[in-house]
Amino acid sequence: MGPRIHARLFREHGALPQRVEDSSMESYKHPETLVDADWLMANLEAPSLRIVEVDVDAYSYEEGHIPGAIGWDWSHQLCDQLRRDILSQEAFERLMADSGISRDTTVILYGDNNNWFAAWAFWQLKIYGHADVRMLNGGRRKWLELDLPLTLDVPALTKTEYRATAADATQRAFLVDVFKAASDRSAGLVDVRSPAEFSGELLSPPGLPETCQRGGHIPGARSIPWGKVCREDGTFKSASELAALYANAGILPNRPVFTYCRIGERSSHSWYVLKYLLGYPDVRNYDGSWTEWGNLVSAPIEKP
Repeated sequence: MGPRIHARLFREHGALPQRVEDSSMESYKHPETLVDADWLMANLEAPSLRIVEVDVDAYSYEEGHIPGAIGWDWSHQLCDQLRRDILSQEAFERLMADSGISRDTTVILYGDNNNWFAAWAFWQLKIYGHADVRMLNGGRRKWLELDLPLTLDVPALTKTEYRATAADATQRAFLVDVFKAASDRSAGLVDVRSPAEFSGELLSPPGLPETCQRGGHIPGARSIPWGKVCREDGTFKSASELAALYANAGILPNRPVFTYCRIGERSSHSWYVLKYLLGYPDVRNYDGSWTEWGNLVSAPIEKP
């Protein structure tokens, strides 16, 4: 059964506040990058806002979405399928322009699976220098749990002119970086996949097509599954809980940290936690992840 569709009138609101209103999020290093459902409800019709839903299951948007939200399909709108890469700068600029987003637009991202692909979109927006990007704490799951309004209406968009900054490569870890980290332990490696993937028992989550030739993990990596950063309702755990989670695994802010998973979406979620909620100074998402490493000839792997 699809989600219940509500009809509700929304009043106009003034300029967007630059900080979240939920005091429970103020302990994060960058609470301005996170909003709660109450804040979003109060600002749904703010003219400077663009809400974007990015789901694992792209059909969820068509079953009902937050009023005013547009939907991005991660499988082709957020990746270059020919190069197996993130969007080029030109393609990113085209997506933003077609989505009615300007450089000064506040972009609110949310999605299913506790914001897996919303975090991946967040990561790409930051690579190309978009200033005001925020995630909905708890994503689609929390919005539905609170029985907040959904709609089937797709908003009319006015195309903009968008010019991105050059890609910030410091947000990404590339194969050469990871080889070095694995050999000399110069960076903390965080494997955010499931324990069964980390051990090599599974090559990929059930039903997902992109896979690898070998199972296991990158030498020296620590297993910190992405789901451990969230509560039952999909919202992020407190800053103190998150700090303890990583510290107990030896992942500290005194050296670079590389996150990875299978194709880079779950690891962008952990990248966000480490960089924006905990404030680690050098965090990079290795989006080549296990589909790259696990297919390489002679690349070293570890198993328990």
